[in-house]
Amino acid sequence: MKSHWLGSDIPYEEALLLQQEHVDQLRAGSAGERVFLLEHAPVYTIGRTRDQSSLGPTGNLPYPVVEINRGGQATYHGPGQLVGYPILDLRCYGRDLHAYLRLLEQSLVATLADYGVEARHREGLTGVWVENRKIASIGVGVRKWIAMHGFALNVTEESLPPFLAITPCGLNGVAMTCLHSEIAQRPHPREVGEVVLRHLERLLRELSVDPSA
Repeated sequence: MKSHWLGSDIPYEEALLLQQEHVDQLRAGSAGERVFLLEHAPVYTIGRTRDQSSLGPTGNLPYPVVEINRGGQATYHGPGQLVGYPILDLRCYGRDLHAYLRLLEQSLVATLADYGVEARHREGLTGVWVENRKIASIGVGVRKWIAMHGFALNVTEESLPPFLAITPCGLNGVAMTCLHSEIAQRPHPREVGEVVLRHLERLLRELSVDPSA
């Protein structure tokens, strides 16, 4: 599985098109699995749902909104946040979406542990938490067992203020945090991405199965 650091200030539509192109290539067998890592230009996203109340009054939002083919309510992506888009064939990992979501959470929990932060999954809620503060969001889209979208881990304080304009993931009263708020170190999102990738690759190897079995 190859990984690519796409850079910072990447427009959401650009990364979405890249994902969609690679999903088609992976399905056709003309490319292998990839993980794209990046920081987005500021944007709010929401899954395809009738209930968009988590966005609040959209006319008051400071950044644009994009509706996408993932699960979940509103979230924010922007500078200081590590975003990861694994493009994977889930037939190679047991055809179990819930197991894959837990794997993404585990890779982030293990990454945060490497930085001395005790994080966890909360029963019934997708994402990663430090005590009662949410530090990472996860949303996945799947077409014919090919997964796209992925995770967003708040790294620097710059990533936090835009969440105040929405109800993150539809959770009223949720407090957001970031890695820099929890530790004295100041790692760059790209550095954190390398740690996430190491844990993600390890966990995928453990989950790997023969798709023809």
